[in-house]
Amino acid sequence: MKLKFLAATAALTIASLAEPAAAAVSKAVGTALNAAASAAKSGNAGGVASAIGAANAAARTSEEKSKVAQMAAYAYSRTGQYSKAAEALQASGQGSPKALAELYYNAGNYSKAVALAKQAGGPEMTVLIAQAAIKQGHYAEAVTSYSKLIAANGPKPQYLENLAGAQYKAGDKKGYLATTEKLIRIDASPARWRTLLVEAQKNQMRPEAKLALFHLMDATGNLTRPEDISEFAKLAIVGDQPGVAQAVLTKAGGSLGSDPMTAKLAQAAAQRSQVAGVNAAKLAASPATAAKAGGAYLGLGQYPAAIGAYAKAVAAGGPDVDQARVFEGIAQVKSGAAGTAKTTFAAVGDKGGMKDIADLWKLYASTKG
Repeated sequence: MKLKFLAATAALTIASLAEPAAAAVSKAVGTALNAAASAAKSGNAGGVASAIGAANAAARTSEEKSKVAQMAAYAYSRTGQYSKAAEALQASGQGSPKALAELYYNAGNYSKAVALAKQAGGPEMTVLIAQAAIKQGHYAEAVTSYSKLIAANGPKPQYLENLAGAQYKAGDKKGYLATTEKLIRIDASPARWRTLLVEAQKNQMRPEAKLALFHLMDATGNLTRPEDISEFAKLAIVGDQPGVAQAVLTKAGGSLGSDPMTAKLAQAAAQRSQVAGVNAAKLAASPATAAKAGGAYLGLGQYPAAIGAYAKAVAAGGPDVDQARVFEGIAQVKSGAAGTAKTTFAAVGDKGGMKDIADLWKLYASTKG
């Protein structure tokens, strides 16, 4: 993170140097300062150093020395020579604690930067203090600083992003995920979701939970890797959702390649989807097979029928009731009933291995209504 410094006084100095005589400096000083300004604009660090050196050598009056210091602060900053810029600004006697703190931070002098930032105060300086702590490896201090900043100024996305980064580096996984969830409630973009879903993929989970995770990856625009698409299709076939597998493979098109295994997978999905569609109504008639019917209807895009079948399976109880609840909620989200889905996901218990994915789906549903 670079904190950019563009002093207003430096900009005024450049304008005043257009006519050295009017600026009450000698021709030699004015020429050198104009050369420093030109070198700074072109990013010529060597040219800046040479011109500032010439200006210092020619400066005689206190006003000339002040203008040289101002230009030096600007020119050195523009060319990334932040320590020299800070020293020049201090020499001019016009450097505020805030401006100096930013310069010393960019120069890597974090101790001086923090001391000056504390003197300056304000939200921007609190960010600088937190970022300096991260640079120094003091991650817990950064977490504390960002937490205080959010408490005082509200959960702004930039603050939450930085807090999440500090929590991650501090090893606070629980805090990191909780902060990421807050970010998702503000901005539910695929990139935001990717953070949570990549982390979720690392966890051991039952096949049904992983199938639900792939459904969420697809819903959030994060089902992009060929290996994830193939695994999603396989789990969908085994999990009585062959129509889902067929739809996913069709959507992927040629991105999976044309190897024999992919062809067999697509053929199996198509065949089983056709059979499931024929048998769905019969399966839905019995509570014992209603969940299979729900999977068939889900794959066919017949969401009201899927919801009804899964609801029947939930009412029947049994060891897979939470599995049925999760996919009932997914069908509800797909049907546009996000509010109802949140209630369904919230009812998933802790013991069936489906709670974590249900919570993620509940978060997703909360972004939809």
